Amino acid sequence: MFVVATAAILATMLMALVRAFRGPSVFDRVQAVNMMGTKTVLLIAVTGFAAGRPEWLDLAILYALMNFIGMLALLRFSAFGSLAGDGEEES
Repeated sequence: MFVVATAAILATMLMALVRAFRGPSVFDRVQAVNMMGTKTVLLIAVTGFAAGRPEWLDLAILYALMNFIGMLALLRFSAFGSLAGDGEEES
């Protein structure tokens, strides 16, 4: 059962990797990279459950948080050209 789940996750990761390299636009590539991060979290969780290592779930949650923050930073950079913002002060 876990072997089938792991194989399915790896197959979708391969498809996302192909989309990341062949994507027609930058947004397709960003979405593919985000999907790779999500599938990595699933792979860590399934592997940890199959191996009887519940502490791997903590690593999966930490990786999910890092993936989320990284995607926010990447999207902010693509929107404003820098991570500092648009340069205008809010009043």
